[in-house]
Amino acid sequence: MLSRSSFTSLVVGVFAVYVAHTCWVMYGIVYTRPCPAAAGGAAGCVWPYLARRPKLQLSVYTTTRSNIGAESNVDLVLNVEDFDIESKFERTVNVSVPKKTRNNGTLYAYIFLHHAGILPWHDGKQVHIVSPLTTYMVPKPEEINLLTGESDTKQIEAEKQTNALDEPISHWRSRLTLNVMVEDFVFDGSSLPADVHRYMKMVQLGKTVHYLPILFIDQLSNRVKDLMVINRSTTELPLTVSYDKISLGKLRFWIHMQDAVYSLQQFGFSEKDADEVKGIFVDTNLYFLALTFFVAAFHLLFDFLAFKNDISFWKKKRSMIGMSTKAVLWRCFSTVVIFLFLLDEQTSLLVLIPAGIGAVIELWKVKKALKMTIKWQGLRPKIQFGTYNDSEKKTEEYDTQAMKYLSYLLYPLCIGGAGYSLLNVKYKRYH
Repeated sequence: MLSRSSFTSLVVGVFAVYVAHTCWVMYGIVYTRPCPAAAGGAAGCVWPYLARRPKLQLSVYTTTRSNIGAESNVDLVLNVEDFDIESKFERTVNVSVPKKTRNNGTLYAYIFLHHAGILPWHDGKQVHIVSPLTTYMVPKPEEINLLTGESDTKQIEAEKQTNALDEPISHWRSRLTLNVMVEDFVFDGSSLPADVHRYMKMVQLGKTVHYLPILFIDQLSNRVKDLMVINRSTTELPLTVSYDKISLGKLRFWIHMQDAVYSLQQFGFSEKDADEVKGIFVDTNLYFLALTFFVAAFHLLFDFLAFKNDISFWKKKRSMIGMSTKAVLWRCFSTVVIFLFLLDEQTSLLVLIPAGIGAVIELWKVKKALKMTIKWQGLRPKIQFGTYNDSEKKTEEYDTQAMKYLSYLLYPLCIGGAGYSLLNVKYKRYH
């Protein structure tokens, strides 16, 4: 059997190996080895088509079909002639919403990058990518003021469009973020990165192989705050199309992050859970993000060690001398209330799971503090409480006196906070 110190050292060692491995993997993502024979023009290299400086055009179409073979049943919503891959832009257009989409259907955006003056269906060197402009999510519950009964009219309209609030309905993605990899990077044809390879389209030009412009949709920028409920009466909705160039290293990093978010959703994470993970990457500078990763990793380690030490301390505790039983009870009550609040708010599992573990530990500490034992008489549990010795009773007297003085401050604050929330804060309506 391992001692406690050996077990702690083992956990810390595994953690250090994990951090070092993660750093190595991240370096492999950001840095891509160029083709070693590029200087000699060897045939084994894959060359960038953008190095020829072609005249390009960007076209964005919408359709209710997930795949299209020709220019039928599509609507052109944005056309950028003389598209400059080096210049960022942002444009807002109004998109017609078909009846099928208004009836809880899906609408797709087809983004084409092709030669200027040629329709994308007639251009053999066009590249395109598809992105859904709608997603399905349970609408936010209606919030009301407990005194006045006032609520948000938009939420009432959204509720009328669906039969039940717990059924997901179609929401509109109001932002579409596009990127093109602009580096004139020469890939090694024998060791193409798998993450980028699936976005590459290659053509044979003479004796060399070229890869066409790498078009990428930044799904991490699709945030819950930008979603809009699609009502049956809505015929047009705004769509903000933004473009910016992207480097190869950031492109590969972004692809891996999007795959990670997709995997979380496949494991049962909700749209809101995934949105919080997206916010870590989108709202944070990459260098600060790296620092955040280390802080978060050490935070998880310290959480584990804190839980371990807390359990070890209370497991060895045989008396409550010098310990406040009432403080243990209040801490348990507040921890459980916080956990239930986080559960009701559908908080990210990254926060909910540690809070749940903490609540279970606090309940166990209450059992230890009150010296509770549970005996089963058939299917009916019988709870017994242990007795306190003279020293523990003396501690209880001091504890009662301290809580009495503390209540003079605690009760007015609780009553004042509850009154303020009752007057100014809106709460969910349950049906």
